Amino acid sequence: MAAIEARNLTKVFGAGEAAVQALKGVSLAVEPGELVALMGPSGSGKTTLLRAISLIDPPTSGCVSVAGQTACDGDLVRLDARRLRREKMGIIFQAYNLIPFLTAQENVALVLTLNGVPRREAMRRARHLLETMDLGHRAETHPATLSGGEQQRVAVARAVANTPAVILADEPTAALDTERGKAVMDLLRRLGREQQAAVVVVTHDERMLDGFDRIYRMTDGRLA
Repeated sequence: MAAIEARNLTKVFGAGEAAVQALKGVSLAVEPGELVALMGPSGSGKTTLLRAISLIDPPTSGCVSVAGQTACDGDLVRLDARRLRREKMGIIFQAYNLIPFLTAQENVALVLTLNGVPRREAMRRARHLLETMDLGHRAETHPATLSGGEQQRVAVARAVANTPAVILADEPTAALDTERGKAVMDLLRRLGREQQAAVVVVTHDERMLDGFDRIYRMTDGRLA
């Protein structure tokens, strides 16, 4: 059974003559433990696809299933989307979306505490994850004083903290140098294998493609 499956997704922005079809019948199934890369030029629909799959911005038509459960059918969301993302998905955004008044460690621990992990244990796990990202020394630092690359790594740690069934990553290595970018990709691969998580990564970086099971290219809202 696929960990996540998208069937014939379309996404239309606007209406009438101003309508833009960002996704055109996209279908994608990713098995537990499988790593999939999405490549393509800007505007080809890669980020729109991730937002549709995660139900942040549900599709106009088509169906999304997570672990065999229908999450949405077109723009009709059948599950609690916030709870689904909190419990089953780890999402890495280009914009980081860290909470500014929490430290790096607290940002990572928050996902765990929202899912019922006691605070002491959540903070311990968060510290361990930050150390694996070479950020242990920045654990008590607030996002505003972190570099862009450091914020990106905190965002990755937060996304994988709850060992999600599905990891969706939008350019997770964009702000990182080669060595740290490869370390992030190695972490995503390891989690995918060990935790049997389905991993979908949007990337422009050809250097980071080693180890993927499949590589798709998007053009004008279509998947090849």
